[in-house]
Amino acid sequence: MIESWSRELVTQRLLATILLFGLFILCFKVVHFFIVPALWAAILAYVTFPIYNFFHKKIRLSPDASAGLMTVAISLMIGIPLVVGLFVLQQEALSVYGTLLRRLKAGYVDLPDNIKELPVIGQQIKDILWNINKDPEASLAAFKAWLQSHLYYGKIALDVAFSSLAKMGMALMTLFFFYRDGISLVKQIRQALRNIIGNRIDGYIDSVGTTTQAVVYGIGLTALAQALLAGIGYYFAGAPSPILMTLITFGVALIPFGTPFAWGAVSLWLLSKGHTTEGIGLALWGVLVISWVDNLIRPIVISGATKIPFIIIFIGVLGGLTAFGFVGLFIGPVVLAIALAIWREWIAQHRNQIFAPRFIQLKDHQWVPVHHGLVKPLANPTDFDEAAE
Repeated sequence: MIESWSRELVTQRLLATILLFGLFILCFKVVHFFIVPALWAAILAYVTFPIYNFFHKKIRLSPDASAGLMTVAISLMIGIPLVVGLFVLQQEALSVYGTLLRRLKAGYVDLPDNIKELPVIGQQIKDILWNINKDPEASLAAFKAWLQSHLYYGKIALDVAFSSLAKMGMALMTLFFFYRDGISLVKQIRQALRNIIGNRIDGYIDSVGTTTQAVVYGIGLTALAQALLAGIGYYFAGAPSPILMTLITFGVALIPFGTPFAWGAVSLWLLSKGHTTEGIGLALWGVLVISWVDNLIRPIVISGATKIPFIIIFIGVLGGLTAFGFVGLFIGPVVLAIALAIWREWIAQHRNQIFAPRFIQLKDHQWVPVHHGLVKPLANPTDFDEAAE
C-alpha cells in the first residue's frame, strides 16, 4: 500500500512539473516581445520612484494621477529629444543626398586634398574620383542602381525602427502600472523568492536595487555630462548639426569609454575639411575635459555607492551589452552584483575555515602543518619544549 502511494505521489509530482514547465514555455512565448520593454520600464520606475512618492505623498495626488503625471513627464523627456533628433537627421540626410546628386550630375565629386594625399590609399581614391567625374550620367545611373539594390536593407532598418518605437510605447505604458502598483508587485516578488530561497533573499534584493540605482545614475549622469561638454565643443568648433551630434554622443557615451569615438570622429572630420585649428582644439577639449568626466564621475558614483570594484561593473556593462543588447548595460552589472553578494556571503560563513592557520610555529624557523586538529596551535610557541616533555 505504501509502495503504491509512493508511486502515485511521484507520478503526480512529475506530471505537475511537466505541466508547470510547459506553462512556463508558453508564457515565455507570449510575453517574449514585452520582456525588454518591461525591463526598461522597471529600471525607469525604480530610479524615479522617489519623485513619484513626492507627488503621491507630499502633494497628496492619487496613485493614478501621480503615475500619469510621471509617465507623461518621462514620455516628454524621451520623446522631445527623439523627435528633434529624427527631424535634424532627416534634414541632414536630405541635404547630403541632394548635394551628392547635384555633384554627380555636374561631374564634381571631390574630397579634401589631405585625404587624397593619404599614403597607400591616396592614389586609389584619386582614381575612383576620376572615374566618377569623367562620365556623370553613368555615375548617376550606377548610384541609382546601387540604391535600388540596397532597398532591402532600408526595409530592414525601417522594421527595426518601428519595432523599437513599438517597444518604447509598450515600455511607457508599462511604466504607468509600475508606478501605481510597483510596491505591491515588489512585495509579491520578494515573498515568492523568500518562499524559495529563504530570508537571505532580502540582502540580494537590496544589492540589486543599490546596483541598479548606482549604475543608472553613474552611466546616465556621466553620459549626460559628456554629451553636454561635447556639444559645447561642437558648437565652438563649428561642427555641422551640433544638436544632432550631441544626441549621438549621448547614446555613444552610455557605453564605457565610447565617447572618444564620437568627438574623435568629429575632430577628424574637421581636419579632413581643412579646419585644422578647430579639429585640434576639439581633440584637446575631448582629451583634457570630456574624458576626465568619464574617468572621475562614473567610478565614483558606481563603485562608491555599491562597494563593488569598478572593474566588475565595467565587465558587467560590456558583457551585458553583448549578451542582452542595450538593456544589458544595466542587467549585466546587476547579475554580477548578485553573484558577488552570494560570494561574499559564502566567504563570510566559512571565514574560519578559509582563513584558519595551516601551519604553527614550534621553535624559531620550525613550522609544522596543522592536520585535522592533530596538532593544536600553542598559545606561546616557546611552550613547545614543555609540551614535548
